[in-house]
Amino acid sequence: MGLDSSELGRGLFRVLETGDRELATEVVHEDFHNREAAVSPAACSAPGPAGVLASSAWMRFAFSDLSFAVTGIAHGDDQVWVRLRMQGRHTGPFVRFRDGALDQAIPPTGHVIDFEQIHVLGLRDGKVISHEAVRDDVTMLGQLEVFPPKPAGLMRMVGWRLTGRASRAAVQVSAAAEAAAQ
Repeated sequence: MGLDSSELGRGLFRVLETGDRELATEVVHEDFHNREAAVSPAACSAPGPAGVLASSAWMRFAFSDLSFAVTGIAHGDDQVWVRLRMQGRHTGPFVRFRDGALDQAIPPTGHVIDFEQIHVLGLRDGKVISHEAVRDDVTMLGQLEVFPPKPAGLMRMVGWRLTGRASRAAVQVSAAAEAAAQ
């Protein structure tokens, strides 16, 4: 007997929290597609459980104690909507990509993040096949002191760029995501 839609929604975010390979296989369809992977390392765009496991590694690279506290779930025949709070501590570089290349690297701040998101998950054959999100990224960037820009935060980011630390972080997180996808 398979999981119901609420269990599938919770299961997907448990995979992101933990990188649990067995659970990923249980809840993620082999044809899974993540629309949000465009700002992630390339491995996060892989179909199926591999892409979800890569996304988990990417987020856990930047945020320790990562959790997705579910505050509400609604579902239809082939979709489940999950409202949650992404929480964690920013202890590693948070690297964002554009067209597969480094876009932005936010050096670790040690700050706690806690912000809302809504996720729309498509379902097929008793598994999650697609993912789209509406996130309050402005709040997260504010918690990381990136937006609105603060001089100290901007100087850290510029320093990371100029010294090559941002590029090295992009290589490291890409390798971690690729390894998780294997």
